[in-house]
Amino acid sequence: MTSLTQQLSDQSFANGYALVDGVKMNAENPGNFQIPPPVLKRHVKVGHFIELRIDSLRFSVHDDAVEKCYCSLCNGEANKPILGHEHPAALMPLPTQDVPSRGWGEDFWVQVIERDENHFRAVVDNPLVETRLHELQLGDPIFFHEDHILAVHGSHRKEIVLGMEPHDLKELAEWLESIRR
Repeated sequence: MTSLTQQLSDQSFANGYALVDGVKMNAENPGNFQIPPPVLKRHVKVGHFIELRIDSLRFSVHDDAVEKCYCSLCNGEANKPILGHEHPAALMPLPTQDVPSRGWGEDFWVQVIERDENHFRAVVDNPLVETRLHELQLGDPIFFHEDHILAVHGSHRKEIVLGMEPHDLKELAEWLESIRR
């Protein structure tokens, strides 16, 4: 059986799309791009819903696009829109999205079905707008690293915190204090 690390390495998407490294994005823009702390990511397990982003530099500019637009996710200006899905399809019925395919990045939910250290296998749990371009769709398997995690669905946070050991709770409290400053 091929390891999750190898399967992630072998994974590719059409048209130059790739999973976004949340740790890197947070380091580049910490005020507007929040990700879960490492202690929370360490407690992600099979069955949990995780948010990822897929994007491509190939589609970074559109001739008719405004130079800057308002991004409700980051509460500020952005030069490239990101499509988003508020919840996994398995948790609530989602309305059909009537959004033209533009090559934008897309945040979406997956459900974890396997974990090995920092590597995961999951199933896409949203109908994606940009499927025509990146060829990833609802129900597809996907492989990712802990660094790709943008969010842990709120339905799991209480369970995760209740399952933490005292040293993990201390780490979480220190992280919470650091973001308040």
